Amino acid sequence: MSKFIKVAALLAASAIAFGSAANAKTLRLNHNNPEDHPLHKSMEFMADRLEELTNGDLKIRIYANAQLGTQRESMELMQNGALDMARSNASELEAFEESYGALNLPYIFVNDDHYYDVLSGDIGADILKASEDKGFIGVAYYVEGARSFYANKEINSPADLQGMKIRVQPSPSAIRMVELLGGNPTPIAWGELYSALQQGVVDGAENNPLALTSARHGEVSKVYSNDGHTMIPSVVMISTKSWNELSDDHKDALAKAARESMDFHREQWDAMVAEGIETAKSELGVKFVEVDKGPFIEAVLPMHEEAAAKSEKVSNLIDRIKAIAPQ
Repeated sequence: MSKFIKVAALLAASAIAFGSAANAKTLRLNHNNPEDHPLHKSMEFMADRLEELTNGDLKIRIYANAQLGTQRESMELMQNGALDMARSNASELEAFEESYGALNLPYIFVNDDHYYDVLSGDIGADILKASEDKGFIGVAYYVEGARSFYANKEINSPADLQGMKIRVQPSPSAIRMVELLGGNPTPIAWGELYSALQQGVVDGAENNPLALTSARHGEVSKVYSNDGHTMIPSVVMISTKSWNELSDDHKDALAKAARESMDFHREQWDAMVAEGIETAKSELGVKFVEVDKGPFIEAVLPMHEEAAAKSEKVSNLIDRIKAIAPQ
């Protein structure tokens, strides 16, 4: 609680310090990535575009490296109206709004284009709006590619995961997926994962390839097994309270800046991942393994039916996602 109070006090002080003059307003956005990460650069693009669209009347100040708290703390502060904006991802947001669970299902997306069609279309928009009564509204998705397993051994089939402790995000979908694949899901905070891998607290983890370089996990996990089980987007959100305080013009400007930043992010993400993979191979000695996805898909497909049975809302989203999949 003391940490929460400390962060709230910092937020209050920053609101005064960066409140700007006259009619200008500054929104504070917290996230847990470093400033050289593609996600940060995309949020900077959104902030610059917003300032341009509003002639400086509405700005975003970005706090990287979890300066104002962890993802979970940011969510609570945002829901309470103490923080304007935050970035999390669909895995963690599932605990706050069930609709995000549809995006977390393994192999729900056929390919990258299907994934982006869902996020940038009506389905994605409906999910972003679904949490308005829960204290926050999504404004943008940022793709983070496909997630796969990495450890110090090859994972060519679910059998190779038997008995392995795999770090997962605190998401019911992530936990269930690893269980069905035969591993032992172990939720651990992102900031603690490097040491957990190094010390053997967990045997492996799952994420996109940039985790190997941006978080240096390739120093302690030398094999990346490309099973591509999930495509989980990051989500930039605004507090419902902060959103309701904006004028209609400022809401339109933020929505436009956020949407343009999605396309900007997609373009730079692909280039940075390709570069990151080469760096992981050449500088960190990581081995990349292509695996047969068939056995993985077969093992986790029951999750689609389970998720649909638990929630009519999620069931409807699953049907809509599959209906626009390329044949």
